[in-house]
Amino acid sequence: MSTPIEPGTAEPLVLRVRAGTDPGRAMHALTDPDEMSVWLAEHAEVSLPDHYRFWGRYTPGGAAPAQTLVEATSDRLRYTWMLDDVATEVDITLERVADGTLITLRQTGADPMAAGSLGLLQTFWAATLANLVDLLEERQGLALTDLTSPQLGAETTIDAAPSAVFSSLVEAEMVTAWFGFPTVITPEVGGRYGYGTITELVEDQRLSVDYGPMGVASWELEGSGGKTRIVMTQSGFDTDQPPYAAWLGALSGLAELRRFHELASWQPIWVPAGQSS
Repeated sequence: MSTPIEPGTAEPLVLRVRAGTDPGRAMHALTDPDEMSVWLAEHAEVSLPDHYRFWGRYTPGGAAPAQTLVEATSDRLRYTWMLDDVATEVDITLERVADGTLITLRQTGADPMAAGSLGLLQTFWAATLANLVDLLEERQGLALTDLTSPQLGAETTIDAAPSAVFSSLVEAEMVTAWFGFPTVITPEVGGRYGYGTITELVEDQRLSVDYGPMGVASWELEGSGGKTRIVMTQSGFDTDQPPYAAWLGALSGLAELRRFHELASWQPIWVPAGQSS
């Protein structure tokens, strides 16, 4: 049994993704305000080497910019970010590898057990880095999440038939592959779906899972021309406390689900610590 993490004692957050581009292109996307508005934030102001700021509805603690640039080179971006009165530090490094660029993000102060912004950081970065990779590889990313709204919904089109997409939502081996976490599934109403319970299952059309206080997650599928439009929503939660952390994690999974079906030589964008890309 694991030991609960005490607030404020979490190890630095580390996320590593591979992108099929060169480090120069990746650094441009990291520091160009127009491109930052696609994958990261509603507003951005950058003037290297003096300042690097972003804020807005899509950013934890985003009422005003709270970043101070520390370092910006051709392969490294480092800044402090005040969140919930904690001076966190974000350190992003780029490394050229055989199939493109390895992007490593480290942030101090992230704590999935904490309330507020610090508890959002792991899945916030998972969703935004997935969008960054889509931008760098010239695919349409998912819409950014408005962290001031209780309306949680997203949609995308996957270049695969509804039967194939639905199978990848209910077959445990495939879900474990694209979601990146071992998932136990009993594909029937009342059956288990990870730590939730399936409340609706219509083959090739709809899946709903009840996650208790975090609400009900639903996937609706509609086929056309060999492709599948998929709409994902989260509902039935306390609207004063939207489950943004869980929702952002689901968004990063939706981005990977699309890659899983559309890339012939698919491999996860995520690179575990200690593993070469």
